[in-house]
Amino acid sequence: MKESKRLLGVLVVMLGLVLAGCSNEKEVELRKQAYEDTEFLMGTYVSLRIYNEGKEDVLEDGFNVVRELADKITGETVESDISKINAAAGDHAVVVSEPVYELLKIADSYSDEMDGQFNYAIGSITNLWRIGFDDARKPSQEEIDQALLAIDFTEVTFNDEEQSVYLPNEAMALDLGAIAKGYIADQVRDLFEEEGITSAIIDLDGNVFVMGGSPSRDGEVWRVGIQDPLGVRGSSVGSTVQSDRSIVTSGIYERYLEVDGQLYHHLMDPKTGYPFDNEIAGVSIISEDSVDGDTLSTLVFGLGVEAGLDYINSRDDVDAVFITKDNKVYLSEGIKNNFELTNQSYTLVEE
Repeated sequence: MKESKRLLGVLVVMLGLVLAGCSNEKEVELRKQAYEDTEFLMGTYVSLRIYNEGKEDVLEDGFNVVRELADKITGETVESDISKINAAAGDHAVVVSEPVYELLKIADSYSDEMDGQFNYAIGSITNLWRIGFDDARKPSQEEIDQALLAIDFTEVTFNDEEQSVYLPNEAMALDLGAIAKGYIADQVRDLFEEEGITSAIIDLDGNVFVMGGSPSRDGEVWRVGIQDPLGVRGSSVGSTVQSDRSIVTSGIYERYLEVDGQLYHHLMDPKTGYPFDNEIAGVSIISEDSVDGDTLSTLVFGLGVEAGLDYINSRDDVDAVFITKDNKVYLSEGIKNNFELTNQSYTLVEE
């Protein structure tokens, strides 16, 4: 079974701040105590909380969205669209559902934009290591070298008219683990918005979306704690104030394999076939859409702190918090005035 990442990504604390100059125009009635539930789905814990009065029934609708998409997207069941694509590799194209096709095109676009640094066709590598599962192991170098020959995402063939996907190499396999939860979180958010939800927390263990703000502070903002990747579960490094934003965290603590005293985490380098090996212990991405945060958390983890910061600072739609193995915290430009260091074991690097 996949290890739960519950509470590893972010800690959402209902300590919303009052924003200067905010008005009292909102007529929405919010509850202090959320309608909430937690289910074990996609090999992890999914928690939904709604603070709008009279919207309890929307909880089940949200979980239905997660169940339906997880059944189509994850490669853990033979019935999923991704499993069918992988099983048909080298033989025939597979017609997939609209959301899966949309997600695959997003993943392909990111892989192309990042020149393979993010690679959704890395399944032949992740299937070798199986980190996070009971049968995880360290593959031989020969196995890794062979698998690396089958991760060229540019070979994936899309047919927009038929909405089909074809893998021409029989050894190829798609893996949407680095983007699926973000996409699903966004779909739950969209549903909540359609149902008139203005204050909610969508938590897919490491992928958190905060809608609106805390009811204890007039629904204006949430204070979000960033998980300490080197500490115990539930401990944080610092916090940031956010509203209608996704916070996605990737780190070496999430899932790992220990072999001969060496730890191998689950974030794979498509260039080497081994886990990324750099100074980063954890990185959190703050973005408008969770699918972007999910993808970028993996991408910039692989880039390292310096190149990762350069990339994030080149964009005006995302921010990042980098935490290194030597207990240092680096912030992107856009969040420097919106982050409070609360753990004195860490040093905030001012640049």
